[in-house]
Amino acid sequence: MTKKGQALSVLIVSTLAFTVCFMVWMMFGVIGIPIKKALDLNSTQFGLLMATPVLTGSLIRVPLGIWTDKFGGRIVMATLMALTVPAIYLMSYATAYWHFLTIGLFVGLAGGSFSVGTPYVARWFPKNQQGFAMGVYGAGNSGAAVNKFVAPALVVAFGWTMVPTVYAVIMAGTVVLFWMFSHSDPAHLVSSNVKFMDQLKALKDPKVLKYCQYYSIVFGGYVALSLWMVQYYVGEFGLEIRTAALLAACFSLPGGVLRAVGGWMSDKWGAHSVTWWVMWVSWICLFLLSYPQTDFTITTITGPKTFHVGLNVYAFTALMFILGIAFAFGKASVFKYISDDYTGNIGTISGIVGLAGGLGGFVLPIMFGALMDYTGIRSSAFMLMYGVVWVSLIWMYWTEVRRSHLMGKEATPFSLQN
Repeated sequence: MTKKGQALSVLIVSTLAFTVCFMVWMMFGVIGIPIKKALDLNSTQFGLLMATPVLTGSLIRVPLGIWTDKFGGRIVMATLMALTVPAIYLMSYATAYWHFLTIGLFVGLAGGSFSVGTPYVARWFPKNQQGFAMGVYGAGNSGAAVNKFVAPALVVAFGWTMVPTVYAVIMAGTVVLFWMFSHSDPAHLVSSNVKFMDQLKALKDPKVLKYCQYYSIVFGGYVALSLWMVQYYVGEFGLEIRTAALLAACFSLPGGVLRAVGGWMSDKWGAHSVTWWVMWVSWICLFLLSYPQTDFTITTITGPKTFHVGLNVYAFTALMFILGIAFAFGKASVFKYISDDYTGNIGTISGIVGLAGGLGGFVLPIMFGALMDYTGIRSSAFMLMYGVVWVSLIWMYWTEVRRSHLMGKEATPFSLQN
């Protein structure tokens, strides 16, 4: 097989593997609803239940990125997926809250697959195609939407315990397919004399910290909302679980699939331009989504009149769809920053940035639940996200936009002389 053929094969099979890993990682977003009812959990406990797999999937990203640089993506990815199969299967036998939390930590290893596949795939392509290649691979985030199609059907037909059983079989089959159709190239490995602590020194780089902040929104927010949306639809609009999951997929599906488009846009117009517009679109959507269902009464010349302000299910879903598209583009553009600035160290930097995004996906669902328990307002989740986006917009303005030469001091002065 030619080098180009190997690159295409690696891209396809890696994207499939990541889709399955993400589907498994988001499992609690659906099966968590009957588990919450059975165990009588409050919103904070429910948020922790959903977030637990995200924690280990995040913490392991930095070492996985480093191991990918050193040993190669093929062996690391296959080993990682194989290790999750027993834990996924055992989930069917959990009965107590601590059982789910403990097993969830091991299932969460699947979420670390992103920092393996990103450098593995990128190194098979030339620099001017890496944004698109990483975007295609990142489209495996659509596994969150696949979960919303598959899991509710299994829950309704057979009960929630069937979901982990089926997912374990799917993961085992994916390991075999990945090993059969993936390839290795020794030229892609980082020299073995590079030490662990040397690679972690990247954490001192202000640009890396900034990219971590961006990614905590576009990826962390995507993960958190993908987990949170099914129960939000059920509670806010009184929908049954299959309808709620279908509408929630209107956010998860474009948020995953369109990442490849975001990669192409980042190759064409640059990471900064795409990320800047992503943040502004997200800011507008989250502002509108933050407004709670409100009834207010005003006194008029003809007497008191009561008005209702709030999003109906159609407007809400349309805004979530737009937000999903923005997050998809943003996830790709942040990693275009990385491939541009850290060509020789993609694995480590992507692991660090991925860790930040994953930790966002871990912390946010817990905060969503705590805020809802404290305020009683479901849309408080969007209020929190709105504030986080403000931080990124301000940071980006001061470090990138304000320093632009286009209208700054270094612009060519206008002169009337010939």
